[in-house]
Amino acid sequence: MQKINLQEKKHSIKVGDICNYKNPNVIEDSIFYFNEKPIGFYLKSLPDKAKKLADLANFELRSKNVPKSVMKRQIPDGKNEDGTFKYKNQVDQFSTIIGSVPPKPHMKRNYPIISSVHSVESAKKFIKAMVLLAIESEKIIHDLLPEQYNEQIRIFKNVSDKWKFGNLFTSSISNYNISAPFHRDTGNIPNTVNVIICKRLNSNGGDLHVPDYDATIGQIDNSILVYPAWRNVHGVTPIIPTFEGGYRNSLIFYPLKAFLNK
Repeated sequence: MQKINLQEKKHSIKVGDICNYKNPNVIEDSIFYFNEKPIGFYLKSLPDKAKKLADLANFELRSKNVPKSVMKRQIPDGKNEDGTFKYKNQVDQFSTIIGSVPPKPHMKRNYPIISSVHSVESAKKFIKAMVLLAIESEKIIHDLLPEQYNEQIRIFKNVSDKWKFGNLFTSSISNYNISAPFHRDTGNIPNTVNVIICKRLNSNGGDLHVPDYDATIGQIDNSILVYPAWRNVHGVTPIIPTFEGGYRNSLIFYPLKAFLNK
């Protein structure tokens, strides 16, 4: 496994900017260091047990068993003579949040809840697979980033068991064909890490770009990226199906500071 010393780069990217296509420059198993401290890692392939759970979760997510928020987007296909973009076929996008959901005062809900997906009987298999996948991810973190694992366990002593998703996280979101613009996960607990597991078929792009370090991580099928998403602005490069039905899906686990005991 290679060691990557992250070096800060100057850039003009702001939160909300669209992440353009970039060829990945992190494509091998790596541990990321900043100021000589390990802060995350990337593995091209999950261990077998985690891979089977990811396959099951991905299958269930793509079925009708799991409620999701659905939208459509069009794929750019060059430009017209007047310089405007022309588009080809539409691609479905959807996402599902499970685990703990923080208060949303703007929606007149001033209290936290467990995602309503948990009350849907047909989604039980998906939720169970995702909980087990979170736990398997934690084992990988324990092996490769033991200091980070222990720190996150210490932090989670201040999170009630009812809000935990696994032992190191509170929540999970699964995104299908969604290229997120640049953002920072400001709702996450500082000094923690996220997990991003990628499932994909017949598609290019969909890689995570961190402009602070000019790092683009190639998120191939069954890869896992562990990274402190609260730390830097980051975005997802465009997802481009290479055949009809091609997609890129991310299974994400994250810890929200809204659930820290006051």
